[in-house]
Amino acid sequence: MSSLMVDFIVSLDGYASADGWPGYWGMAGPEYLAWIAEGAEQEHTVLMGATTYRLMSDFAPEMPDDPGIAALTAMPKVVFSSTLETPLSWANTELAEGDAVEAVRNMKRRGSLPMRTIGSLNLSRSLLEAGVVDRFRLVVFPVITGATGKERVFDGYPDLALDLVDSRTFDGRIQLLEYVPTVLDGPLGVGG
Repeated sequence: MSSLMVDFIVSLDGYASADGWPGYWGMAGPEYLAWIAEGAEQEHTVLMGATTYRLMSDFAPEMPDDPGIAALTAMPKVVFSSTLETPLSWANTELAEGDAVEAVRNMKRRGSLPMRTIGSLNLSRSLLEAGVVDRFRLVVFPVITGATGKERVFDGYPDLALDLVDSRTFDGRIQLLEYVPTVLDGPLGVGG
């Protein structure tokens, strides 16, 4: 049986990106970059929605020698979309149509490789809401992007209880927080 991790990088105020800021908010230091490279070497299946696929598949040919992009290109990827059509241009990518939650449940039952999302706020929200996520990992960058922030990560998410199972600090400032999520029925009642 396979496991599923939802994986996000965020500003302290919960944005996935911001206008005018460089990648990783200009703060990716050697420890963090080494951790990313290490994670890219761990075999897993990448899950994403159509918007993330379009962005990443356009971006991948422009940086074929980047170790992170090359590793991502080599990995098995599944994109959930009702708007994309086969054949997909990015190597090792399968198109999944229909209900993403049911597809992921089936992938978890029959698969052995761990699965991770990349970006894909709507897909991740649906998977968390359905209770199929085993781990929820955030890398929090010490910036507040209230004036320029784009893509608020947690808007529209269900209420979740999060049990911390791992944490780490990179380069003296970037925080990794890994949780086991539990979907709550309401503010005081645990559901599931």
